[in-house]
Amino acid sequence: MPDTLKITLAQLNQSVGDIPGNARDVLAAREKAPGSDLIVFPELHLIGYPPEDLILKPSLIERAAAQLQVLAEATADDGPAMLVGSAFVRDGALHNGVALLDQGRVAAVRLKHELPNYGTFDEMRLFQPGPLPEPVVVRGTMIGVPICEDIWRPEVCRHLAAFGAEMFVCVNGSPYEINKDALRIEGVAKRRAVDTALPLAYLNRVGGQDELVFDGASFVVNGDGALAVQLRDWDAQVVETRWTKTAQGWRCDRGQVEPLAVHPEDIYCAMVVALRDYVERNGFPGVVLGLSGGLDSATCAAIAVDALGAERVWAVMMPSRFTSAQSRADAADCARMLGIRYSEMPIGPGVDGMDAMLGEALEGTARDVAEENLQSRVRGMALMALSNKFGPMLVTTANKSEMSVGYATLYGDMSGGYNPLKDAYKTTVCAIARWRNGHRPRVGLGPQGPVMPDSTLVREPSAELRDAQRDTDSLPPYEILDPILIGLVEHDKSVEQLAAEGFDRATVQGVERLLHRAEYKRRQAPPGVKLTARNFGRDRRYPITHAFRSG
Repeated sequence: MPDTLKITLAQLNQSVGDIPGNARDVLAAREKAPGSDLIVFPELHLIGYPPEDLILKPSLIERAAAQLQVLAEATADDGPAMLVGSAFVRDGALHNGVALLDQGRVAAVRLKHELPNYGTFDEMRLFQPGPLPEPVVVRGTMIGVPICEDIWRPEVCRHLAAFGAEMFVCVNGSPYEINKDALRIEGVAKRRAVDTALPLAYLNRVGGQDELVFDGASFVVNGDGALAVQLRDWDAQVVETRWTKTAQGWRCDRGQVEPLAVHPEDIYCAMVVALRDYVERNGFPGVVLGLSGGLDSATCAAIAVDALGAERVWAVMMPSRFTSAQSRADAADCARMLGIRYSEMPIGPGVDGMDAMLGEALEGTARDVAEENLQSRVRGMALMALSNKFGPMLVTTANKSEMSVGYATLYGDMSGGYNPLKDAYKTTVCAIARWRNGHRPRVGLGPQGPVMPDSTLVREPSAELRDAQRDTDSLPPYEILDPILIGLVEHDKSVEQLAAEGFDRATVQGVERLLHRAEYKRRQAPPGVKLTARNFGRDRRYPITHAFRSG
């Protein structure tokens, strides 16, 4: 029986549905670990996670099974065994599982027992739970292989330990959320390790998949809860870990312990990685966006440059008669600081044309929000025309505060293919913008130094759709609005609860009314990266039509 093991953690970026490409990444990673005993890949790596209803296609399951057999045959060279996640059919039921590939064959398959069915997860719709699993044997060592949700409750790890497991290797597809690092390590992994006195290696995928983004941040904790290895977040890595068998059992030797991105860099990195993978995997040559001179569009421009490089970002300033000289100057300065293509396209002719077209229908009515929104819709049409003609994806820029209360124009500034700020409240956008103006993210392709003028950071927000307009004409200040929204959206608090916490009752009632009324807009909004525990769409699924009010 060996008293040392080498286990390589392959923290990789998957492409959902690209079975040949994901398999090539498996073999390429294995070539980097010739001396390892075992190399491990993330949850459902061969198919990509989360596959959603794509997993229900029989042809996809058949191709994955055939590709898994090819990967198994590659292990006939006496190199490292592999743990590869895929989908498996057993007695007519579809399962999320992991296969041990060794000595040229599929040596074992273990199935996920705990299926998450909350928030972004709906695995009970797709899979059947497997039985409580037994360990697999690798080089004479009993290794428990819990799959993601299997470690969020104690039963699977306790069962594996009772069955003789000497360590855990947990494969995951765990999406990023703010503050989730501490929850994974302190709240889950260390508890399972200390509870069983067994070390636990936690391997997570990295990269964006539609509205989800995965931060990696894989790690190893020993049976006493001590952190032995910490991989970087937001980067693909293939890292060998070394294990020693002592009188007390297996222990992971101290290895690399990388610092993780701290707040708000982690949020910014999530936006960058999500946008990059969305644009790349959907085949867009770059992005185009409206650059208004305001904070939200400047932040989106910086995210786009860090995701794709300046040469793939096109910013268009579309002034109206209400656009201030300061906004035009700030937009031009921001584009220059980022080094991106910049165009000015006044919308006056388009607005005049719409006014003329609607003149008879609107005759005798006072100008109001309908005419204001024409400006936003003309901008949306112009930007979509550029996207259609030249190919770049339109990035839209409304933040979560605006999306919550409907302070965005349907078919106007909500037009686009992706919104990096969709799950970021305005106060969060302010924080990441200030951070980016003083720091360059490790994963970024943009310039060092400031990326937007200081005046953009300090100016009072305004849609500039009428003379002297300010956001506070229609909304409470964001320093008040955002905490109310966090209570209503993230924590499902009632008007009474928030009023008891010191918020003005009438203000909270007004915000709640706007929140519910805007649901129909959010259903038509483009996708955007999930950052919080309650993003709109995947986590918070409210009916459009309902009569309930909490106060």
